[in-house]
Amino acid sequence: MTLDDLRAFVAVCEAGSLSAVARDLGCTQSAVSQRVKRLEREAGIGLLERRPRGVAPTAAGRILHRAATDGLGALDQALRRLADMRRGDGGTVRVTTGATTVRHFMSDAVVAFRDRHPRVNLEFHTESSSSRCFEAVADGHFELAWITIGPPVRGIEQHPVIGLPWVLAVRADDPLADRDRIEPDELAGLRLIRLPENSTSRMRLDGHLGYRDGAPAPGEPVPGPSTTSVADWDTALLLAELGVGPAVVPRLPGHRATTGHPGLRLVPIPALPPLTTGWAVRQWAALGPAAVEFAETVNAWLTGGPPTAGNRPPEGGSGLLPQARTAGS
Repeated sequence: MTLDDLRAFVAVCEAGSLSAVARDLGCTQSAVSQRVKRLEREAGIGLLERRPRGVAPTAAGRILHRAATDGLGALDQALRRLADMRRGDGGTVRVTTGATTVRHFMSDAVVAFRDRHPRVNLEFHTESSSSRCFEAVADGHFELAWITIGPPVRGIEQHPVIGLPWVLAVRADDPLADRDRIEPDELAGLRLIRLPENSTSRMRLDGHLGYRDGAPAPGEPVPGPSTTSVADWDTALLLAELGVGPAVVPRLPGHRATTGHPGLRLVPIPALPPLTTGWAVRQWAALGPAAVEFAETVNAWLTGGPPTAGNRPPEGGSGLLPQARTAGS
């Protein structure tokens, strides 16, 4: 049994196809099959079963797949850290998150961190949802993910940092623009611009406003049907300013969300529970020093300014809202 055998097996389980993995690895299907067979001989039990379209792991295969995924992810992360140490370049911090996160949550922290650590590489990768970010962290490709905090996820620690209050974004000439607040039941009948499909923020908002599994729950006031949906919060703000319709969005940190939108007004909806955002990691205690300091720097800027010894989270802690969420907790 070799690491390459395990990597090939994990890839086959996830692709459901020997030929697809062979193409990705630049080898023959027979070579991939031989790697799986070596694992089966070592385990003494079948790991894959053929299906009409491709293959799927057996019950035993699913056990090995879960264990191999966890182990290979941690090993790959360790090997990258060792490579950083060999090069002596200060290491690399790899972050995966949504398309607009760096602008709204990290811009000040990135500048401050770069000033202190000019030799540390910062690598950012955009994903379309929190679930994709979880996958990127779980497989070891990235150390940190900035996500909307959700239900516990197996093998992932979620560390809340900041809560974002909900607001109604409307044009400055809208009748609601001068209100100092609005209640959730007043949103009934409004044709709201919809948040990104399958995003945690949309699921949370739908739950608050009375949707169940994408449809209104009986007897609960909900906004009217919408013909407009967006891929990110910035687009929702732009369309609201253009008069396409109102949008319920989280109020983002600082003033960047409304910079360049003089015709936009944000009306608070204090009755809706804030949307909590923060970090997702495999294990906070196992993060490299550079990743920990970058996360601490972001946390500090989001809660009032540059980091100091007094506002950094304790070792193994979760940031400024210390209750981490993990599967089974």
